[in-house]
Amino acid sequence: MRYIRYAFLAAIAVALITLALANRSMVTLNLLPAELAQLVGVGYAITVPLFSVIFAAVVAGLLIGFFWEWMREGKHRAAARDNRLAKERLAREVSKLKTAKAKTEGDEVLALLEG
Repeated sequence: MRYIRYAFLAAIAVALITLALANRSMVTLNLLPAELAQLVGVGYAITVPLFSVIFAAVVAGLLIGFFWEWMREGKHRAAARDNRLAKERLAREVSKLKTAKAKTEGDEVLALLEG
């Protein structure tokens, strides 16, 4: 299984390196379109290799997707937390009832073991 994982990671590395080598040309990223930048007076631009833009877009998409799923599954986490707290509350109640029953019925050994 370890070798399959290494082979998969090697294939991904080769694909990413090939993508980077094929897209080495420089591109200019502008904060705003030229007309709007003149109107506002803010004209920030940066020149980077195209593959860095592609990789940044993939990472941003992954982060947005992870956050979206985390938000969507919040109700399931809340329900699991509520169920866990209810289970713990019921376990404490059962323990108290067993101890009280053992004390009222006179089973001293069970009362000592439980409480």
